[in-house]
Amino acid sequence: MKLIYVFDAYCGWSHGFSGTLREVLARHPELPVDVISGGLFTGERRVPMRGFAHIGSANAEIGRQTGARFGEPYRRLAAEGSFVMDSEAAARGLAALRHGAPDRAAEFAVALQRAFFHDGRSLSAPGTYRELAHAAGLDADRVVASFEGPVARAEAEADFARAAALGVGGFPTLLAVDGPRTVTLARGYATPDEVDRRLASLGVTHAS
Repeated sequence: MKLIYVFDAYCGWSHGFSGTLREVLARHPELPVDVISGGLFTGERRVPMRGFAHIGSANAEIGRQTGARFGEPYRRLAAEGSFVMDSEAAARGLAALRHGAPDRAAEFAVALQRAFFHDGRSLSAPGTYRELAHAAGLDADRVVASFEGPVARAEAEADFARAAALGVGGFPTLLAVDGPRTVTLARGYATPDEVDRRLASLGVTHAS
């Protein structure tokens, strides 16, 4: 069995799910996890933040339900309103970091969201990935070159296509895949205990 985590780095609910994701993976180190970028803000949805009037109320609800926090630099960015969230660039960034350490993809997904939702950093800026690579102990020059190159672009498109093929229409979504069977463990938000109960129904338990 393995897990598949489909998220978007610019999705507030994915940010809210970060704590659950970390806890589930800590409880189940035996389960490999694939991390897929979903492509929330692409095409006609790639517009300035002021075009999404619900952001403030949505973030308040995310904080209430999940305990997630939004940093002051991000709050200023959202209030000013001109920043454009580009999920294709963020997906390229995840792909570039994944190249450096494929088994740390979930860690990188959380780091991307912290960079945006806490620090207000653009996930379209090469400098963001240079900093994340340094923090992760990766070759920063190689990560930035990958982010700007054609392979990461192709992988971003492949991620979007894979999310669609899995039938994922909302982010975040956590799936368990066991042979031909795919089971949804969480969609939008779930606590670690709720995910554990669903895993237990599949015969997966963890030591208390």
